[in-house]
Amino acid sequence: MKAMILAAGRGERMRPLTDTTPKPLLPVCGKPLIVWHLLRLHAAGITEIVINHAWLGQQIEHALGDGSAFGVRIAYSPEGETGLETAGGIANAADKLGDAPFVVVNGDVLTDVDFAAVRRRAETLGDDWAHLWLTANPPHHPHGDFALHGGRVRTEGTGKLTFAGIGVYSPALFAGIERGRPAKLAPLLVSAAQAGRLGGERHTGLWLDVGTPERLAQAQTLWARFAV
Repeated sequence: MKAMILAAGRGERMRPLTDTTPKPLLPVCGKPLIVWHLLRLHAAGITEIVINHAWLGQQIEHALGDGSAFGVRIAYSPEGETGLETAGGIANAADKLGDAPFVVVNGDVLTDVDFAAVRRRAETLGDDWAHLWLTANPPHHPHGDFALHGGRVRTEGTGKLTFAGIGVYSPALFAGIERGRPAKLAPLLVSAAQAGRLGGERHTGLWLDVGTPERLAQAQTLWARFAV
C-alpha cells in the first residue's frame, strides 16, 4: 500500500511564513505538520510514501530524508518552482505510485482520520475510480463541494460537505493526464461522480485546513488535545 502526501503548494495565504519555509514544514505542537501525517500513516501500516514538492522543495527533502526516522520509505516527486496542480502532481508521480489504488492526503490538513480504515478502503476500492472523505463545511468554505448520499458522492444535492483533502484513488482516474502538465483534480472528480464511480464517507472527527497563520495557531490548540 502506497500513500502520496501533497506538499507542492506555494502557501500564498500563509505568507510571510511560507516565504522562507514550505507550508508542510511549519510546526504544530513541536513537529512539522507533514511529520504528523508520516507518523500516523506508519501507525496504520502504510510505509511507502510519495511526496511531491515545488516551492522550497529541497527543504522538505532535507528535513525528512529517506523517511527512516519516521518508520517509512519516502520517494520524492519534484515539480519545479511552480508545481503542477493536484491531478498533475499525482499523474507526474505515477511511476512511483504503481498500478494499485493508493491513498492521497493534503500535506496542509490536520486530521485524526483513521488511516487504517483509509488503507482498508484502498484495498477494497472495486470498480470505483476514487473514494473521498468529506467533512462539515468550515467557516471559510460554507457552501461545501459535494453531496453525499448512500455512500456515493454527487455533484448536486442538498447538504453539501467539504472535501477533506483525503482520498483513495485508482490510477485509472489519472490515465488521461499527461505527465509534466498542470491539471486540476476537481474536473476528474466531477467526471467520476457523474459516471457513478465516486464513493465517499463523512469524517466527523478533527479536521482543519491549516491555510492561514490564524488557522496555524488554531492547529496548535486542537492538536495539543489530540496528540497527548
